[in-house]
Amino acid sequence: MKWLSILSDLVKKNFRLRTSPEKATKDFRKLYPRTKTKPKKPPPKERVVPSNINDKQFYNVASAEKLGWDPSWFGAEQFDEKLTAAIIAWQKARQLTADGLVGPTTYRRIWTEREADIDDWRPSDVEYSNHLVHNGTFFPIEWDKVVLWSEKGGLKAADDSYYSYAGKADRKPTLFVNHWDVCLSSASCAKVLAKRGISVHFCIDNDGTIYQLLDTQHGAWHAGGGKWNRASIGVEISNAYYTKYQSTYVKRGFGERPVASGEKLHGQNISDFLGFYPVQIEALKALWKAIHDHFEIVYKCPLDTNGNTLRRVSSEAKANKFKGFISHYHLTDRKIDCAGLDIAKLLKDLE
Repeated sequence: MKWLSILSDLVKKNFRLRTSPEKATKDFRKLYPRTKTKPKKPPPKERVVPSNINDKQFYNVASAEKLGWDPSWFGAEQFDEKLTAAIIAWQKARQLTADGLVGPTTYRRIWTEREADIDDWRPSDVEYSNHLVHNGTFFPIEWDKVVLWSEKGGLKAADDSYYSYAGKADRKPTLFVNHWDVCLSSASCAKVLAKRGISVHFCIDNDGTIYQLLDTQHGAWHAGGGKWNRASIGVEISNAYYTKYQSTYVKRGFGERPVASGEKLHGQNISDFLGFYPVQIEALKALWKAIHDHFEIVYKCPLDTNGNTLRRVSSEAKANKFKGFISHYHLTDRKIDCAGLDIAKLLKDLE
């Protein structure tokens, strides 16, 4: 090779000049420096997807990667037709849309069912506050069981799951949206929200504890649309909804929940479902009052022609023109939370 010949000549020349071979090598490296090349990093490991995968399987692969479930949750081994059939059977048994896709509703249902089988559940060791936070400042709430995200036992919204208005003009929300979480506890709800990449400002647990997960200066992703999220504050009230979980609540020491019967929403009858504990309703009213006092959100909700809480979508709320307190179903007929929550009656208690 050419560089060996050059090095040899340098060594011979320096030998005649009584120079060491080490110096000759050093001189060579000065004249012909080596180009250092970094070893190529191996490509990131990818999930192996069969070449003949169909659209449903492809969707479920993406869903599993985002939410953290796997085929074994449905008694299957891999992402194939057997898994799709197992999901459809599981959905049919629970009267869900049997499309074979693990979307947000199916995921939340199976998450809650799996959680119900966990026997080592115990309440968190928490520290309580009597204030809430907006834009880094405290404002009072008349409730003795409040836990902020930064406190011991607190719950926190995931990063990048909300509109951040840190350092910006003071946000002035005009709408408060009530949800139920279809989970067995607020801690479980927070995990589900984090996995889905969405958020909420507050959770109300089975014992009436109010958790603040996010500064109300930020716009939580809870209502389903950017215009609604930016204008609102949201709460998830813990309630697994389905009556089959009644025994789980009793087992965990909370006692039986009220059962709502004969409810009608969006013009259709709803099967019996679990209602909220009285202590949750009292916590909710305390939260509403604190929000009303601080943000001046009016004590108002969508009403029907008889002056009762509207049991269908509010066109005014849907258009983002309503100011006050609403349930999620007032925004879209795809939602039924919080059916049975008589906002109008509860607001009268606060006026």
